[in-house]
Amino acid sequence: MIIGQPGSGKSTLARALGQITDLPVIHIDQILWQTGWIQRSRPEIDALCLEAHARPCWIFEGGHSSTWAQRLERCDTLIWLDVPLARRLYRVLLRTLRHHGRTRPDLTPGCHEHFDTEFLVWMWNTRNSAREKMRRLYETAPADKALYRFTRFAEVDRFLDDARNRVATS
Repeated sequence: MIIGQPGSGKSTLARALGQITDLPVIHIDQILWQTGWIQRSRPEIDALCLEAHARPCWIFEGGHSSTWAQRLERCDTLIWLDVPLARRLYRVLLRTLRHHGRTRPDLTPGCHEHFDTEFLVWMWNTRNSAREKMRRLYETAPADKALYRFTRFAEVDRFLDDARNRVATS
């Protein structure tokens, strides 16, 4: 289970872990959004998340905190990407430029990347409240969960290197 605010690298980490482990990757944005950036209803999102959680194994990246408890119950590892706002804003702008007019790999087909001032304002407005929710989830996770909190991308890189080495020697 990978959590973090927009631009923290959740999708990138999930894809990398999926390649290393051969586990299926679930992106919350593919659950949230239908073609053309049409958001599903909350009950539909909840149902799709719970259906995804019920699969035998997965790497699930993203938010939708109303189903975090069920996701946390099913996962063995919780990774929190607690990256500073300035770095996240920079990464969101970079990905917008890189994928502009096209669909990113972690989005529903037909959700073309575009510059979205409203999204940047939302990132700013939720920077503290969303982080606090994630902090509470992380700090109250059951003792049987492997917990990782990364504040720098170099830490994520080391974690991925370690995962590659573990898989190579197993």
